Amino acid sequence: MERMPSWIRQHLAAIRAVVVLTVLLGLIYPLVTTGVAQALFNGNANGSIVQAGGKDAGSAIIGQSFTDADGNPVKKYFQSRPSAAGDGYDPTSTSASNLGPEDVVDTLPVPGTEDEGRQSLLTQVCARSKAIGELEGVSGARPYCTSDGVGAVLKVFPDRAVSVNQACPATPFVTTYQGLKVECAKPGEDYAAGRTVPIKGNAGTPAVPADAVTASGSGLDPHISVAYAELQAPRVAKERGISVEQVKALIGDHTTGRALGFMGEPAVNVLELNLALDGR
Repeated sequence: MERMPSWIRQHLAAIRAVVVLTVLLGLIYPLVTTGVAQALFNGNANGSIVQAGGKDAGSAIIGQSFTDADGNPVKKYFQSRPSAAGDGYDPTSTSASNLGPEDVVDTLPVPGTEDEGRQSLLTQVCARSKAIGELEGVSGARPYCTSDGVGAVLKVFPDRAVSVNQACPATPFVTTYQGLKVECAKPGEDYAAGRTVPIKGNAGTPAVPADAVTASGSGLDPHISVAYAELQAPRVAKERGISVEQVKALIGDHTTGRALGFMGEPAVNVLELNLALDGR
């Protein structure tokens, strides 16, 4: 019997390999790993879902917003840290903002055009700090931020300085800089040629913790720091008509320790804490 040409034998061998590997790695392996996960780690494998009243309330490992239809914080709930994942805490868009510490200059929106501008990372932090300070009844001031919640940054030219994140007719946060008059910024004008000078100011140590104004690397972090939880405790206690001590006791009950006893910092799971408050 005449043997098949070598090129046909090679193609048949390749087809058999594809079929075998597809069955092995595309069917058997996923079924085995799924079965083991369901048998040994059922809760984790199914998304660490937290239930309340017999209904799914969320995941213990994915953050979520506690806001009303307009995006305003619901005052009786603890608020999560900011999220840069999609529209917020979107597992299909998990990401950080990819903005670094040198991102301090805004692109101002131009009235009458479709140019909506872009906030720098610094201004995002300043705006969040101001809003949280107002919500919690503390100072939202922090270094390198103006009192109106934008980055305190100048563009300095030989004959003038511009508060580049404060659009006219805003009053600049300082009137002069090294003998130069400081002007407000005109939307649409190019200030790239100026020297960028962030101004630290005298805000001192911020009352609003860092995790309250910065997103996590994944954008999905379900935890906040103990400091941020304690900052919110008086507001939550007032809204619910209970004592601050009762709220702080619940914070303690839902605070996790450092990983392996020494890595990271203690943290508070926001969803579990809010459900515990509702369950009182």
